[in-house]
Amino acid sequence: MTTAQGGLARVSGPSGPSWTARFRGRVARTVPPGQALPDRQPAYVASAIYVFGVLTLAAFVVVLVTGGVLAIGGSVWWHTSGLGHFTNSTHLWSVELFFAFMVIHLWGKFFMAAWRGKRALTWMTGVVCFLASIGTAFTGYLVQSNFDSQWISTQAKDGLNSVGVGAFFNVLNPAQMLLWHVVLLPVVVGIITVLHLVLVRRHGVVPPIGEEEGA
Repeated sequence: MTTAQGGLARVSGPSGPSWTARFRGRVARTVPPGQALPDRQPAYVASAIYVFGVLTLAAFVVVLVTGGVLAIGGSVWWHTSGLGHFTNSTHLWSVELFFAFMVIHLWGKFFMAAWRGKRALTWMTGVVCFLASIGTAFTGYLVQSNFDSQWISTQAKDGLNSVGVGAFFNVLNPAQMLLWHVVLLPVVVGIITVLHLVLVRRHGVVPPIGEEEGA
């Protein structure tokens, strides 16, 4: 069904509004109006401690891009090509910065009691994202295809076998670890990151202790 309104046509199917209208309604119910991409923030956001969240996100984007290029090029390329060496180094250092920024962000929010004001789920998704990122980095070390990755995998297998997960998470299987590192764990981290950002936009950034909300 199509209805005209102000020179525009509104399309709805036999079951109701179109999927775009339903999606827009879901976003409006999830995030308050004007908070999805706000152009104004409280004055306390000017503090440097609030920068590390977006720095973590920026480093994560670089990790994904360089990791995608490495996956396309393959292990021979990143070991023998000058551009491969550069991309591999960029990937490594973006991961180092990602964890450095994330740890500072995590500790900063911990000492600010960032779970205040109905933000407990926001805090928990951040912690879970950190833990999932550790697993992603671990599998990254295992797929370097050099002596370093061989040493790490042989040392890790005994610990994993002792807790009974070695049959499902075989660190001596480079192909399995590559799929965990390139496909499964990045998807998990990405989904948790999106959920974390939505919660931040929904409840707003946490104010410093003693600061009024919206000041």
